[in-house]
Amino acid sequence: MTKKLMMLVSLIFAFAAMAMAQPAGGAAAPVSNWWVSVSAGFGMAIASGLCGLAQAKAIAGCAEGMARNPGATAAIRFALLLGLILIESLALYTLVIIILKVG
Repeated sequence: MTKKLMMLVSLIFAFAAMAMAQPAGGAAAPVSNWWVSVSAGFGMAIASGLCGLAQAKAIAGCAEGMARNPGATAAIRFALLLGLILIESLALYTLVIIILKVG
């Protein structure tokens, strides 16, 4: 990672505790359901996008592996399908959590 990116990540972690701290009274302010819905939408978008990128990378690796070694096509295809199932389950778990939180 570059130094700028590392500094940005460390600043986010450093100020996250202060940004999410409880008010002086000790009781947490009620969270609006609107914010839960918005953050759930962003969470699902991020999860779906990253799962799509992971699936594209897996398929590209599978195609390259089959092209290099046609004799191992069955084993490569099985590993690809298992990997795609596990990758897709991450997006489905995210969707289930969002439905439970928002619904």
